[in-house]
Amino acid sequence: MLKEYRKTATIKAEQFDGSDAMIKKYGIIKEAFVIDGWGITDDYQYFIKTHEGKLIVNIGDWIATGVEGEHWAIADEIFKKTYEEVEDK
Repeated sequence: MLKEYRKTATIKAEQFDGSDAMIKKYGIIKEAFVIDGWGITDDYQYFIKTHEGKLIVNIGDWIATGVEGEHWAIADEIFKKTYEEVEDK
């Protein structure tokens, strides 16, 4: 039988802005684009290391930190649909 479940753990998250500070903080890999074997452009693609391997993270995505200190990226539109800010107590 199909049942509904709610996430019970809280996470910490901040929106990725492409800054050197965030790249360093989360160990993000910054690689230049190669377009169809023609060469490197001035654009970059970012990757974050997760338990499952390298994951693309785009500027504007959210970097989440789980209960065990692990990090992963969540697209902005998915983040806004899935999470709500916890108010300070």
